[in-house]
Amino acid sequence: MPDKLQSFMDQYFNGIELVPALFYAWEPGIRFEIADPKRSYEEPNFLAQAFERSKALFDAAFNEEDEILLVTDLITWRNNSFIRKKPLNVYQKYIKQPQALYKLQLEDIQLSEFDDNITTRRFSYACRKKDIRYPQLLQAICYQDFDHPSTITSYQGSSAQIYLINITQQLIYHLYDDRGCDIIAANKEDIRFLYEQYNEWILDYDRDKIDAVFK
Repeated sequence: MPDKLQSFMDQYFNGIELVPALFYAWEPGIRFEIADPKRSYEEPNFLAQAFERSKALFDAAFNEEDEILLVTDLITWRNNSFIRKKPLNVYQKYIKQPQALYKLQLEDIQLSEFDDNITTRRFSYACRKKDIRYPQLLQAICYQDFDHPSTITSYQGSSAQIYLINITQQLIYHLYDDRGCDIIAANKEDIRFLYEQYNEWILDYDRDKIDAVFK
């Protein structure tokens, strides 16, 4: 699986690193605003828009039979023995068939140039849209920066990044937190419909850059 992921990145994305922020590392791409910036975190259901938009974009970008790689990067201390012994909770919570976890692939990668004590444990899982509880997964990502039971990981000193890679459509969906979502593609025509259909959701800060690609 690691080889499949790397060959995909090499073939369609010129070997860029799978790290935030994908939008600034690759063109064509679209950066969408997910949460409502006018709503306070103290308001009830303040993430309602984030849940709605993240799911709508995923449903638009992934068809039922598309081949998907669900990639989870867990950034943690190298000597975290608990993480080394157990798979990341995301796969236990959000995979519909737990017996399929035998397909889970794991590798250690070094993404930090500044601290040798920090490592990234990359979990990869090959699946279809129907195999994952993606509405709950996307909601958990939106909660990642909050003290909430739905967060992806509660491991002290750890953080997670989730990448949903559409092998069939040659695009990558990265909901980086409640604020935004990057979708990049090998060919801009493959995501032009997202640019047109969800144009009002594009982050204004990057709109000029995105318009220059698609207009």
